[in-house]
Amino acid sequence: MFKTLRQDLISGRFAAGEKISISALKEHYQVGLSPLREALNRLAAYGLLIQENQRGFRVPKLSHNELDDITDMRCKLEGMALERAISNGDAEWESQLVAAAYRLNRVEHGQVETSEWEAVHVHFHRTLVAPCGSEWLTRFIEQLHDQFDRYRRLAPPIPESRTILDAQHNELVELALQRRTIEAQELLTEHIRLSYKIALGSCRDQHD
Repeated sequence: MFKTLRQDLISGRFAAGEKISISALKEHYQVGLSPLREALNRLAAYGLLIQENQRGFRVPKLSHNELDDITDMRCKLEGMALERAISNGDAEWESQLVAAAYRLNRVEHGQVETSEWEAVHVHFHRTLVAPCGSEWLTRFIEQLHDQFDRYRRLAPPIPESRTILDAQHNELVELALQRRTIEAQELLTEHIRLSYKIALGSCRDQHD
């Protein structure tokens, strides 16, 4: 239940600021009250819902300031993780990274469902930093990704930026395999910042 509701919150099934109806969720997901409340409480602790005392749960509003903060933390933590991954990564990681990039290239240049691209895209970025050696760092990065993606997926697409972002995935692989750490970190920061420009479109008409 947690994973399903988490994905629906990230994908924008619920509007920013929307009050969550527990009865409606029970009916939609065909789930009992106890597992549903457990999932809602976990998602509130995770930051994808706001718990309003005894009044239930609400989807967080979109905030330009929050997106700035999320983006800044992504650049810092993912840059740190990438440095460690390049230092620790072995031949097995290299093969996994190449495979993840290959899968991503296939969905980027084919006619696929958005959900499939999102899953493969997340897998690529997780593989990129997988050998960082810190479970907590990986956990924080995953949480930031989910928060960031909620903004990005609610924003209007910018095709020209998407083309550049797609190309950068392959460039990141090449730099990582060649152990060009500083250049890889710089490109990753550029990649996140460019994606931020797309995500910023979700904050239009929103008030911090």
